[in-house]
Amino acid sequence: MLNRRQFLKLIIQGAVLGNFINLISPELEKALAQGEIRKLPIIMIETGTCTGDSISLNNIWTPTFSDIFNNITEWRYDWTLSQGQGDLLHQVILDTEESNTDFVLLVQGSIVQQDKGNYNHVALENGKLITGVDMVRRLGLKAKYVVAIGSCATYGGPASGYPNPTNSTGVQNILPERRVINVSGCPAHPDWIMGTLLHLALYGEPELEKFGRPKMFYGETIHNNCPRRRYYDQGIFATDVGQKECLYRVGCKGPVTYADCPIRQWNDRFNWPIGCNSPCIGCTEPGYPDLMEPFTNHFPDIPFPGGSRATTDRVGRGILGLAGLGIGSYFLASLYKGRIHRTMISSTLKKKGKLKIRKVEKPRTYYPKNNPDANNSNN
Repeated sequence: MLNRRQFLKLIIQGAVLGNFINLISPELEKALAQGEIRKLPIIMIETGTCTGDSISLNNIWTPTFSDIFNNITEWRYDWTLSQGQGDLLHQVILDTEESNTDFVLLVQGSIVQQDKGNYNHVALENGKLITGVDMVRRLGLKAKYVVAIGSCATYGGPASGYPNPTNSTGVQNILPERRVINVSGCPAHPDWIMGTLLHLALYGEPELEKFGRPKMFYGETIHNNCPRRRYYDQGIFATDVGQKECLYRVGCKGPVTYADCPIRQWNDRFNWPIGCNSPCIGCTEPGYPDLMEPFTNHFPDIPFPGGSRATTDRVGRGILGLAGLGIGSYFLASLYKGRIHRTMISSTLKKKGKLKIRKVEKPRTYYPKNNPDANNSNN
């Protein structure tokens, strides 16, 4: 079987080439045949969710979702995918609990705590409604691994945004007794979910960073790997969303957002937000969306001497860490007035003052370039 270092190399190579399943399948089949790994029993609990992460996972291309089903998991319970319902489906959870089987609990959606969680019910057991918070705690204390997927399950996400009337939060906050693996994103990239499950099946728990996320996917900022980094280093900035230069001054949160989106991209590696001239909104980070809003406002101009990666990382961690404690605004203001010289303003930016986003007066329809008949589709 591949060692962990070889596996991580395949993760990166597969992201670039889009053929991860072709690279891993032979080793995976060999390990399964030799009994070196056992399929992971999966129970997916959906709490306060829009089901976006299930949709994201179902859109995975290489490997396909059926590859995950057949090779590394025993997908036992999932509202979205299960054909059964009612008592028949709930019995799957009871059987898994009683069998003392090592299983993986996946949680999608924020944990609703207001009024003892009664705004979110996920099951009916012996005539009694079971809340999401109770079910996640009950299963989370028995599972071998707990994996929170998506921004809502990891840190509360949009559901926990101000004023948060449902007192929603992330899974780790209601399971302080144990470690939760956080696969953040709004939604989480299917590769991040699949890759985490693969690592659990082959090697156990992956190496995690300070916010509980697998380092193999969240180890560097988007800024560090962004193809427009050269524009940033030269002080060449876009003045409006939709332009090809660095989008930092129109709200890009890449310098404080940890994810491998520039390498992996989205929609089967077809494109990603910055690739279509839209700023990163920091959806993988704790405090999203409140700490990242307004999405088209930029953080203070921060010069990174020589474009140093280490300096960029320290600033990214510092901003998020302090902001998470509620003093981010003070930190940014003092940094801006004191030690930060506004070197970036003397760039190619011609506009002065507050940047504005143009209002779209008339919506446009965009057609695929490779379809010459598309323009006639509405005729």
